[in-house]
Amino acid sequence: MRPDDATFFKMKPDAGETGAAAAPLFLSRPVERLSRDGLETFVDDLALEEPLEMEVVFGPAEAREVKTISITMRTPGHDRELAVGFLVGEGLLRELDQVESVSSRGPQFGKVQNSVRVALRAGVTLDLKRLERNCYTTSSCGVCGKTSMEALKLNFFPPLPAAEWQAPAEIIRSLPERLREAQDTFQHTGGLHAAGLFTPEGRAIVVREDVGRHNAVDKVIGTQFLEGKGGLGRTILVVSGRASFELMQKALAAGIPMLVAVGAPSSLAVQVAEKFGATLLGFTKPSGFNIYTGSGRVRIEGAAATPSYDKQTRSAQPSPA
Repeated sequence: MRPDDATFFKMKPDAGETGAAAAPLFLSRPVERLSRDGLETFVDDLALEEPLEMEVVFGPAEAREVKTISITMRTPGHDRELAVGFLVGEGLLRELDQVESVSSRGPQFGKVQNSVRVALRAGVTLDLKRLERNCYTTSSCGVCGKTSMEALKLNFFPPLPAAEWQAPAEIIRSLPERLREAQDTFQHTGGLHAAGLFTPEGRAIVVREDVGRHNAVDKVIGTQFLEGKGGLGRTILVVSGRASFELMQKALAAGIPMLVAVGAPSSLAVQVAEKFGATLLGFTKPSGFNIYTGSGRVRIEGAAATPSYDKQTRSAQPSPA
């Protein structure tokens, strides 16, 4: 991508990448808009989308191998965290000690480099069977990139503890708005997803934006991993869109027991959450939310029982005792 006379990048410091200067988050260009008042020209901000190649170096010291593990479309920024978070979410990384270095690579345009290499320490094994997916993954893709159901085997998640803490319902209802308030680039473009890690008291730990929902989650998880912040068992992952299987998988791989989505969950996301004892909430808004699994981590005070709605008869049914 090259800017012409009518296009220019907006830059912002990228605090998530050590030693990095500003990284472009969106670009602005004049566009024409037709309204009832006629045709007008104005400057619009567009969410930046660029490909990112993720490489991993592994094997014994005398026979190192380099392999491209994924190519994804993403919003530049926090690329190191994205690559590491991807590896964590796929169950390939468990401890920070497994990582020797993480570096941005490739031709540089402005402040953007579209390749990241994660070097594992000599002797660290890499189970490449977990990466049985197509070599190209779009920014919006979820489980669709898998090449077979064998790649969906869920045997690498750390066990979740029982529901030993609760988040108040009033805090949960406020989480989407708290996430939105932290979306700097969304305010300009309206074109980015976001993911954020919050405490049960509603404090934002880290928020990341990206054109891809799963990329934003990878950036959140990768940030915590590279900072050596384990013990995410008392945190809530909040996502701006729907809750797919892949997002539920990433939360479980990182040991995050609660996923709160603004949109709907998929059937497989609910099944996986239920199987592993996670809490999955959807359609979260100021007026309420749906609890699909793991209600033990939600504290509801003063809520009266209400009749349930039967879709078959389209009538209210008594709530179960």
